[in-house]
Amino acid sequence: MTTTSIRPEQHGEADAAGRSTRPGRRHPLSAFAGFPRAVWVVFSGIVVNRIGFLVGPFLVFFLGSRGIPPSQTPYVLGALGAGNLVGPAVGGWLADRGSRKLTMLAGLLGTAAAQGALFTAPNVATMALAAIALSATATMVPPAASATLADHVEPARRREAFALIGWAVNIGTAVAGILGGYLAAHGYWMLFAIDAGTSVGYAAIVAMLLPTDRTARATSQNPAPAKAHGGSGYGIVLRDRLTRRLLILFSVQLFIYSLTESALPLAIRTDGLSPAVMGMVAAVNAGLVVALQPVATTFLARFPRTPVLSAGSALIFTGIALTGLAHSPAAYAATVALWSVGEVVGSGIPNSLIANLAPADAVGRYQGAFNWAWGLARFLALAVGTTVYTLGPAVLWWGTLAAGAAATAGVSALGPAADRRTGGSR
Repeated sequence: MTTTSIRPEQHGEADAAGRSTRPGRRHPLSAFAGFPRAVWVVFSGIVVNRIGFLVGPFLVFFLGSRGIPPSQTPYVLGALGAGNLVGPAVGGWLADRGSRKLTMLAGLLGTAAAQGALFTAPNVATMALAAIALSATATMVPPAASATLADHVEPARRREAFALIGWAVNIGTAVAGILGGYLAAHGYWMLFAIDAGTSVGYAAIVAMLLPTDRTARATSQNPAPAKAHGGSGYGIVLRDRLTRRLLILFSVQLFIYSLTESALPLAIRTDGLSPAVMGMVAAVNAGLVVALQPVATTFLARFPRTPVLSAGSALIFTGIALTGLAHSPAAYAATVALWSVGEVVGSGIPNSLIANLAPADAVGRYQGAFNWAWGLARFLALAVGTTVYTLGPAVLWWGTLAAGAAATAGVSALGPAADRRTGGSR
């Protein structure tokens, strides 16, 4: 969308430190207007990077082309998930103790190198090692990027800022979905080359355009107490009872969502469908999010976050569970459409809630912990989820329905405590 015709006073302001402040009267499409430069730098880099997000969705098919049997596929996918348990913790710690910007650069350049290592790996063992390196370096970036957003955006608008980042992910993914099926049919080397190249492109954007983070961090404001807590590790997060409970419940929800990256491709392959179908469903997901996110974010921002997140979560776990009934391209597209709407509804809420719960001197580690929960969910989805799928798809798909309902109820029950802690329900 374009916002050049909307006057700044209609959608928000920035304070002297360059942070986005509370929005004023809004144009129907102005949810993402008024953010400072740093937010748009991160947005632009993510769009570029996600255009190259080609290897992940097609990794199962790539392994098949290299002669890796389905029984050994979980080894590589599990290794990919294992790296997700390392990268976020390292990235969050470095973002707090060092530099957000340098952490992002290290992760992005490491990701590009690991892509090449995975493509040239000669066997399952070396593929697994390269997969660990790939996911570990890639997942160093989000905690630092999220902390950068929190530095520059006031708590009242972080929900929208993180929804903007989700929108960026899906803009890039929409293009990747269109390209992926075609490129995979003409050689998997193209997927790896473009994926690595866009990581380098994101690094270049960060290096040239992202301002230094120390000034923003010094003036960051959070509703959570910003006192000295002692220590520089993750004990501060582990001692936070409310955040700890939320992260456990979010992990369950993220596990269910992560099945779309692992078990969904297996289901498509099991039904004898081509990799182009995976590209098609990825494009359906991204296309719906791109089309609906700005309007939905503007409309839903007026409602309390807990019921909005619960509604979105219900659509997600229901849509993913219904994958068990899909056996044709049209049926897969229908289930993807359902959970994609859920993704739109809840976008930005978990990240912004964790950011608002964090003391000002620990935002990076809180985001690292949230992304570690993402990593744990992806690890379990890649290792355990795919293994359960090979034993019995019905157990996996319908188990998600029960687990999703329980986790959503738990998050809803913690809503009042989160509202009191952050000083508001939005």
